[in-house]
Amino acid sequence: MTYRRAAIPALVGGLLLTALLWWAGASTQALRLPGSSGVFGGQGAVDLDHWLAPWSYDPPPGVQLGTEPGPGGGAGVTGARYLSLWGTAMQIRYGALLAFFVPGALFLLRRLPPVRGRTTAALLALWAWAPVAGTLAVTVSAPWLIAATGHGSYRFLPQLAGVIASGQQLLVLLGLLTAAVTVAVARITAQGAGPLPRQAVPARAARLSATAGTGVVALSLVVLSYQPVAAALQTAALGGGLLSEPGELLREWLVLGAWAAPAGAPDGDWLLYRCPDLVLLVVVWCALRRLPALLTRVTVPAMAVGAVCATVLGLLAGRLTRMPLDARIPGRGLLQLAAGLGSGVPAALTCGLLAGAAAAVTLRAATGDPRGTRTPAPAPAPDSAPDPDPVPPRPQDPPRAAG
Repeated sequence: MTYRRAAIPALVGGLLLTALLWWAGASTQALRLPGSSGVFGGQGAVDLDHWLAPWSYDPPPGVQLGTEPGPGGGAGVTGARYLSLWGTAMQIRYGALLAFFVPGALFLLRRLPPVRGRTTAALLALWAWAPVAGTLAVTVSAPWLIAATGHGSYRFLPQLAGVIASGQQLLVLLGLLTAAVTVAVARITAQGAGPLPRQAVPARAARLSATAGTGVVALSLVVLSYQPVAAALQTAALGGGLLSEPGELLREWLVLGAWAAPAGAPDGDWLLYRCPDLVLLVVVWCALRRLPALLTRVTVPAMAVGAVCATVLGLLAGRLTRMPLDARIPGRGLLQLAAGLGSGVPAALTCGLLAGAAAAVTLRAATGDPRGTRTPAPAPAPDSAPDPDPVPPRPQDPPRAAG
């Protein structure tokens, strides 16, 4: 799929996702009206406001912006400069969202075009890329948002980790709609493009590659997510200043989950709550197993981006598996059950990049091909091929009559 054909759906998807998030963020004022609790319920309105607030130009009620001295040296009032700084942070967030989503979607559509046999894979990859682009956009704009509170130098890295972890639920929901529209537009622009190449990957090499990539993800999910290890990582300390207390930020970008040894709880319940982790690993392995055969060209960047999308999809599948388990807790509504959607995306980005690189290197070593793939052998030519321009035979003269 050429860049020209892939650029149109990528740009349409980026603009649609940005517009949907802006519309959702502008709706936060409606949730703060007195009548909203009667429609969504008191807790439901609070939960929805928590989902939408990271994409709103209006600061949430619980956020205290920086203050400036009042007239005559009186009590401090919210400064216009801090309000302007908050608005600047949101402008950067939306601009970064578009800047991260469009190139990623363009790359995915080039390497995984939504044509016959690849449509579902392209849809899932674009869906997973929406939370990744949103996470990067939130990370880029977070310093301006923290500075708008007036005390950005205080525990900067823990504040940064808290900002990065917000706003993911909305990205998951709107990302699915954006992916569907992007794929639909891409199928239209791909018409007449001709057959796209497929790589022939040996089954054994594909399994080894998927196992190597899944092992990297399992390192984070099993080792780093063990509570004593995660606690040691979270309490890690560096020097003083802005870079002190990096533990929460490291945990946000390295730890995919959280688990501990069974202590007092029935073993059956403990094993049941490990099922979402198992689902994550199965999804990642199956995706990495099929990824090389679906790509139009197997490269390290393509495998890395594909592994990131596979890890995010595994996280979403694990969260959806956990929702019925948490539903047994009394008082849990749908919004409370879905609060975990999108969590762990920063760690999925880190682990996915490493997993994709490991899978690509293993694939190259297993196939013995420096490109990591083997192209199918051409079909043998037939012994006798018909003449492309046959000469018609001359008609014979009719026999003459005797005498």
